[in-house]
Amino acid sequence: MNTDLHHLLGAYVLGGLDPDDLALFEAHLQDCGACRRELAVLEKVPMLLDSVPVPDAVALTAVPGGSGGAGATPARLLGELASRRRTLRRRWAALAGALAAACLAVGLAVGPLLARPPHPDATYSVASGGGLQVNIDMARKTWGTELAVSGSSLPAEGTLSLWVRDRAGGEDRACAWTATPSGKVKVTGATPIQLGSISSVELRDGAQHAVAVITVP
Repeated sequence: MNTDLHHLLGAYVLGGLDPDDLALFEAHLQDCGACRRELAVLEKVPMLLDSVPVPDAVALTAVPGGSGGAGATPARLLGELASRRRTLRRRWAALAGALAAACLAVGLAVGPLLARPPHPDATYSVASGGGLQVNIDMARKTWGTELAVSGSSLPAEGTLSLWVRDRAGGEDRACAWTATPSGKVKVTGATPIQLGSISSVELRDGAQHAVAVITVP
């Protein structure tokens, strides 16, 4: 066995040879039975050691009677293994940083678009002398109409509800909510009645009395 080339065995196992040494050592393997037998044992070492922490791997390879040549000792293999792990960690950290920066950039660009409310197809409002005010934005949907409701100086107790009446006289409750002590509200409701078929929208209190009525022309 040529010991001058045998010292390359450890680096060969871990893929650390440059192209010239790789070609030289692979040619050597064709004629050296001892290196081929040792390679059969050592070629599984990186896979096995990668599955456990380096300190544990050191303890395992310290068992007396372990295989290894002059240049392929467990200590040398572990040193190269640790170096390879550090390199991989640095590469993954750099990749993760680049991905995080890209995701942040996309989030900053898309976030304001997602945060924008849908453009209403119609807007109505009603106010009373007591300060009560109700605003409703209506948006056409394939399934009906979406209603964004905001109001102030509303009843501060009980349950409030928004009812939509169609031009044929039918009605549908679009949403309901518990009154707030401040008398303010911002809620979104929905009705299967298409926007073009809505004749009026009515805000009712818990006793189903009309608090505000919006007529849709």
